[in-house]
Amino acid sequence: MNNLTNNNSPKRLEFETLPTAAINLNTAQITQAVEISNQINHSSQQWQVYLQALALIAFESWLDERSDSLKINIENCTLLHPGLATAIAAVANLQIGEFKLCLLTTTSLTDNQVILPRAVVDLPEYIAHFYVLLEVLEEQDAVTISSYLTYSELRDNCLKTTLKPTSDWNYHIPINWFVSEPDRLLLYLHCLEPAAITLPQPNNKNTQVLAKIQNELLNLLPQLQSPEIELWQILTWEQGMAVIAHPELLTWVYNLPQKPHHDSSQNSLKDLLKLLTQPALNVGRWLWDELDELAQEFAWQLLPVVTPAAAMRSPTEEFTAIVTQLQQRNIEIPMQARGAYQDFLLTGIPLRLYAVAWHLLSESDPHLWTLLLVLGTASHQTLPVHLKLRVSDQTGVLVEKGINPQQGEAYLFTRVVGNWDEKFLVTVSLIDGVEVNLPPFTFCPQKVI
Repeated sequence: MNNLTNNNSPKRLEFETLPTAAINLNTAQITQAVEISNQINHSSQQWQVYLQALALIAFESWLDERSDSLKINIENCTLLHPGLATAIAAVANLQIGEFKLCLLTTTSLTDNQVILPRAVVDLPEYIAHFYVLLEVLEEQDAVTISSYLTYSELRDNCLKTTLKPTSDWNYHIPINWFVSEPDRLLLYLHCLEPAAITLPQPNNKNTQVLAKIQNELLNLLPQLQSPEIELWQILTWEQGMAVIAHPELLTWVYNLPQKPHHDSSQNSLKDLLKLLTQPALNVGRWLWDELDELAQEFAWQLLPVVTPAAAMRSPTEEFTAIVTQLQQRNIEIPMQARGAYQDFLLTGIPLRLYAVAWHLLSESDPHLWTLLLVLGTASHQTLPVHLKLRVSDQTGVLVEKGINPQQGEAYLFTRVVGNWDEKFLVTVSLIDGVEVNLPPFTFCPQKVI
C-alpha cells in the first residue's frame, strides 16, 4: 500500500475510550482492507477506499454476530469494482435479501453533517433502501455502526429542505436525519417488506443521454486521461450520470491513464459507446433459422447449414468454399453452427460480411459462444489496400486485422469468444475516419431476448 499513513483524519485524544458498541478489527481483517484498497491504481484515492473497506468488513462482522438469518451479498458491491469505488465515495449496492444497503463512512461523529455522493441519491442504479452511517476509528482498529436512514426519509427531507447538491457531486445532509438505533435497522431487515420503501427503478434514460453525448465524451478524452482530475471537474452532471450509470464505461475511464496510445483509445471508446447504446443482433436466433427484427432491417440473409461442396459464386456456395478453406487451416465449424451474411458499401466499394455463430460446449463454462467473421467483396475481387476489420467488446479492441497487399487476399477472417452476456461490435474501415459500424452481435439462444 502506498499512502495509508498520509491521511489527515482527526486524531482521537488519548484519554478517549472506545465506545462499548465498537467492533474491533483483527489483523486479518485489516490486511483484507489493505488488499482491497491496493486494487486502486490511483494512490490519492486509496485512503478513502481503505476506510470504506474497514467499514464493510466491520458491518459484515456486526451482522454475522447479531443475526443468523441475515446474509449479506457483496457480489455487486461498488467497493469491489475499482472504477465504481473511485467514482462513488460510499459502499453501495450491498444486498441483504431483497433490501439494498449503502454504507457511509465518517472518521468523526462530531461533525454535524454527513456527505452523500450524489450518485447514491439521484441514480436508481445505486439508491438504497437503507443508508447506514459508520464511524471508522482506524487508529484504534475499530468501527462503530452509528445510525441509519431510509430512502423514504432521505427523499422526504431533501424535498422539505430543497437540498441542493454541491459542485463536486455530493449532498451534505444534517447528521440528525439519521436514526441512532442500529438495532431497529436489524428489526426492519428481519420484518419489513422491501416494497414498504419504494425505490425508483433504473430506466434507459441515461443510455439515451449517453447516445447523445458520444462525441462530447470523445472530445473530452485527453482530459479524462489525467488520473489527478476527477470526473466532476471535467463533466457536467448530466454527462456524469450517463457515465456512472454504465459500470463498463466507468471501468474504461478508470483504466484510461494506463492506455498508451491515444488513437487506439479513441477507437476503443467509440466502439464501447456504440456497444452500450445501440441495439444488438441476436445471432442466437439463427440457431432457430430465424432472423430478429434488427437483422431483417439490415438485410442480413441466413445461410443454410454448413456442408462441404464445390466452390461456386452464389453467397451460399461462396461461403461453402470459404468453409473448406477454413477447414484446411484447421478451423472447424460444427454442424450446429449457423451463419448469415450482409452486403454493404464502404466508399462505394461493395463488401460482404459473413458471420457464423455457435454455442461452445465447455465443462468450465456452459455459457460460451463464438463468432466467426469473414469479410470479402461482394464482387469476389481482392480486398482493397488499407482495409481493416476491427472487433471490440466492452473491455476494448479485441482484434484489428488488415490485409497483406503482397498476397492480394480475398478475405479477412477472425473469430472471437465470449459469454452469453457479451456483445461484439464489428467495424470495417478503409482509412482513418472512413468506416462502417455494423449493429453489435449478441447471443441469446432462447426464443426471446
